[in-house]
Amino acid sequence: MTTFRTPEMEYPSKTADKQSVELSVVLPCLNEAETLETCIRKAQQTMREAGISGEVIVADNGSTDGSPDIGEGLGARVVHVLAKGYGSALMGGIAAASGKYIVMGDADASYDFGHIPRFIEALRNGADLVMGNRFRGGIQKGAMPPLHQYFGNPALTWMGRLFFRSRTVGDFYCGLRGFRKQAYEKMRLRTTGMEFATEMVVKATLLNMRVVEVPTTLSPDGRSRPPHLRTWRDGWRTLRFFLLYSPRWLFLYPGIALMLMGSLLGLWLLPGPRTVGIVTFDVHTLLYGAAFVLLGFQGISFAVFTKLFAVSEGLHPPDALLDKFFRYITLEVGLAVGALLTLAGLATSLVAVAGWSSRNFAALDYPHTMRIVIPGVLLLTLGAQTVFASFFLSVLGLQRR
Repeated sequence: MTTFRTPEMEYPSKTADKQSVELSVVLPCLNEAETLETCIRKAQQTMREAGISGEVIVADNGSTDGSPDIGEGLGARVVHVLAKGYGSALMGGIAAASGKYIVMGDADASYDFGHIPRFIEALRNGADLVMGNRFRGGIQKGAMPPLHQYFGNPALTWMGRLFFRSRTVGDFYCGLRGFRKQAYEKMRLRTTGMEFATEMVVKATLLNMRVVEVPTTLSPDGRSRPPHLRTWRDGWRTLRFFLLYSPRWLFLYPGIALMLMGSLLGLWLLPGPRTVGIVTFDVHTLLYGAAFVLLGFQGISFAVFTKLFAVSEGLHPPDALLDKFFRYITLEVGLAVGALLTLAGLATSLVAVAGWSSRNFAALDYPHTMRIVIPGVLLLTLGAQTVFASFFLSVLGLQRR
């Protein structure tokens, strides 16, 4: 491996033999002139002392403070990434990486690149993704705002573990992590902002990759300017990502809850009014129960639509349960169920019309009649929605077939 010298030490050059590189350290960079040198030197020193054949890649995202010159002067490979965003910078840097393994970390001197051997050891032992955990390793005073340390990070980590069963990850937001480049390519990550790091954990979990944790530390960053992270904006973007990537929690579970609540409410009120304390519940509440059933059905339908679309587009891995669902729930089955519901609704509506006819189409006893009309309208609407949903699922499934 060829090198060039500086007065201080020896660094790998940009023309190093790619076949000899085991590790690429990727640093996303946007105006990090104050701290970039510290990070590069620490990563290079650690790799040299640990006997790791590696390189440092600075993924520059449009710096105007001379950061690229600093990187090149220290022997790092500088990759200029035009597309803006934390995720975009990392994608560009990882794409240019020559190493079998990648360690990514912020260039603000808040992470200790002296911990690189911990990540490499886990990767060499078969891990696909190695997450740093700052809560296990130690967070120095002033390194993380209290809102992030005691609420934001724990809450979003808990939510990620709940939504995606990422049981081995206790710090979703840790920016120091390592992974196999081959595993990264299988993830097919899409997000270009701060959600990139979260998507990596989610995709690794969904793909049943081996994810482990090692303790690391967090220090106050060495910059004199505010960090790029925006508390509420980036927190919301993470929450939005969790919901969009989890049809179960966004649509399915709320849909099931609404259908169950509406059905129970309807069964309770169909025989007649119910009094609880001083409050009497009648057909008005029954109407809300029917609306809950309809909303719940739509939520469940959207969950299936979203899951099928996500699998078809490679956002989610293939799902055995979904394949089984489509073996039994075909277009014809959906149309048959929709037709039966529609016929039941029509029959119920005819009963209501017959009752009205028996009164010579005069004024009706609304509390009595609405107990027939509301279920009839509900069945008619559910029948039509089932037919429409069946055709739409069939369209979405064309690519699978």
